[in-house]
Amino acid sequence: MAQINVCGLTFCYEGSYDNVFENVSFCIDTDWKLGFIGRNGKGKTTFLNLLLGKYAYQGSISRPVCFDYFPYEIGKKQMKQNTIDVLEYIHPDYELWKVCMELDLLKTNSEILYQPFETLSHGERTKVMLAMLFSRENYFLLIDEPTSHLDMPTREIVKEYLKSKKGFILVSHDRWLLDACIDHVLVLNRSDIEVEKGNFSSWWENKRKRDDFEKSENEKLKREIGKLKESARRTAEWADKTEKSKIGFNPTEEHDRFLDTRAYLGEKSRRMQQRRKNLERRQQNAIEDKTKLLKNIENPIELKLLPLSHHKEMYICCKNLNIFYENKEVVHEFHMELKRGERIILEGKNGCGKSSIIKEILTATGARVLNELVEDSLHEKRHRQGNLEVASGLLISYINQDTSHIAGSLKDYIEKLGVSERIFKAILRQLDFEQVQFDKNMEDYSEGQKKKVLITGSLLQQAHLYIWDEPLNYIDVFSRMQIEKLILKYQPTMLLVEHDKSFESKVATQIVKL
Repeated sequence: MAQINVCGLTFCYEGSYDNVFENVSFCIDTDWKLGFIGRNGKGKTTFLNLLLGKYAYQGSISRPVCFDYFPYEIGKKQMKQNTIDVLEYIHPDYELWKVCMELDLLKTNSEILYQPFETLSHGERTKVMLAMLFSRENYFLLIDEPTSHLDMPTREIVKEYLKSKKGFILVSHDRWLLDACIDHVLVLNRSDIEVEKGNFSSWWENKRKRDDFEKSENEKLKREIGKLKESARRTAEWADKTEKSKIGFNPTEEHDRFLDTRAYLGEKSRRMQQRRKNLERRQQNAIEDKTKLLKNIENPIELKLLPLSHHKEMYICCKNLNIFYENKEVVHEFHMELKRGERIILEGKNGCGKSSIIKEILTATGARVLNELVEDSLHEKRHRQGNLEVASGLLISYINQDTSHIAGSLKDYIEKLGVSERIFKAILRQLDFEQVQFDKNMEDYSEGQKKKVLITGSLLQQAHLYIWDEPLNYIDVFSRMQIEKLILKYQPTMLLVEHDKSFESKVATQIVKL
């Protein structure tokens, strides 16, 4: 069993004022199944790139093994090549039989290696890359969000596959996946990095207990500091009064005092001054202890949502709905009823037509999409057969799974939405969006930060129905919990496509499988 030691790691991007990491030290074993947890933009991918040697840094990273990274970068030229040629481009020294063996464990036929890479689904590409990754020996693997855009059946296969492996860091915001696949956690806290044995749920429970203890200690120290301040104030008054009485007295008014009492008063004054110093020292120690607390508390502010209520109870009714793209049927005999107050999650394999159903609803007569920035993506060569009824005058707030239109300045984007810039940025801050990001171009945002921009825009729109298509891809686990609380508190009517099993179990009132 070998170890990777990180000692005094300090890193800052060129032109940035703040360090991403500052004097960070920890140690991990190369046979661990390590889950990497942290808020969006806190440096998870940056740390993986530091391990890969992509950036210069201060401190040291000692490692007895080589690193390999998922996902591999595939260029436009390679996308058109057969998958087996792509593998050779990635690692010319790969062994085909080992890749085929790993594909078998991933329940995938090795025949896909002879198909053009661009024709493979997201799930198939993920499986091929994971098979290549784990076919290589003596590597510690850095796996960055492998389940993004994957349907539930494929996630289940990837989960079972990773459960059988070891020697990797897994970056994921999926609590269900982390609980199943890891035996240690590496956590980017607000002020430090910690390593702990266990899965996500055990770490979260321990963190909750630590946070409760720190909050209790903080309240106790606040009360103690208040008492010490008051005692120090009274003692200071007594000490000053005694000090002034040492020299000079009026015999007519202080008839019981004599010259030889000066030594007694001097000793009394000294003791009072000493007590004053002791109280001040205790107060300062209590203040220092208090400053060590609450640094890593995750205490997110509750978000707000103001959904509208339509006069009709039935919002959407689909009966025998068939959807075609250029005469190719993608949805067959679909049935669904969405009533006021319900939250339906569409579930099914990638390509089964979930997004097509959503787009058909968005373009149906009677509906009005509030977010005009994505309307262009709805007009495609698509037609339908069967019945689709949408309540007249239904206002819909829509989040597209595609973030490619998120570009330019945040201020311009907010102006196009027609919402308050101050409130928009306040909500982003509540989702732990750092203020320095406001001045950057949005194309430089991480995928998680782009999703937060889309969610914020939707939250600020008063609508009868919220349609969110894979809104949580790349969103950190803490923000997911905030959004769960928001939905459960305000009970909006929603139609969602989402593959996070933990989120689904808490939020959905009904699951419709395609």
